[in-house]
Amino acid sequence: MANVTLAIDDDLLRAARVKAVQQGTSVNEICRQAIARFAAPADDGGAFMAQLIAISDRMAATIPPGVSPAKLPTRDEMMDEAMEERFPTLMRSLASK
Repeated sequence: MANVTLAIDDDLLRAARVKAVQQGTSVNEICRQAIARFAAPADDGGAFMAQLIAISDRMAATIPPGVSPAKLPTRDEMMDEAMEERFPTLMRSLASK
């Protein structure tokens, strides 16, 4: 297995270490998983669509009886949530601009 050296902001690394400990993992493992996802072959979108449907189902299940369907999340809101789950670093960097 190869070693990689990264240059990363001290505060960002500190926050990543804290979150990794909270999730019972390591920054090394998080980086390994991110690189694996990045290097994986692109799928046909089926997995992403399944994720959107699952998010939609979870959201719909939280709506109390009698609430109008018009109060359901919009397509854009669901897409934002899915993107945040799949690409949290990218979404944070876009939000800060």
